[in-house]
Amino acid sequence: MHFLVITTCNRKDEEKIKNALLEEKAAACISSFEVKSKYIWHGKIEEENEIMLFIKTNDCKKAEEIIRKNHSYEIPEIICIEIEGYEKYLKWIDEVMK
Repeated sequence: MHFLVITTCNRKDEEKIKNALLEEKAAACISSFEVKSKYIWHGKIEEENEIMLFIKTNDCKKAEEIIRKNHSYEIPEIICIEIEGYEKYLKWIDEVMK
């Protein structure tokens, strides 16, 4: 199985999380985007500039563990979605993560 893991983080955590995922072979590829997030935290509406990471992997649990270990948020967003796609790309993910 293959997954797209989505998380948001601050600029300070971005490289730390991406490097840890790649170095520990918990991800084959990570795309990042600047986003503006609005959410409720401790009963108040908050707004932050964040980085959204799209992490392509075949091991959702390992990716989650590494994100949690390297993330500064008390409760980081970590969403894991099973994906299908171009067969050669999915095989590449498996090869890179060996």
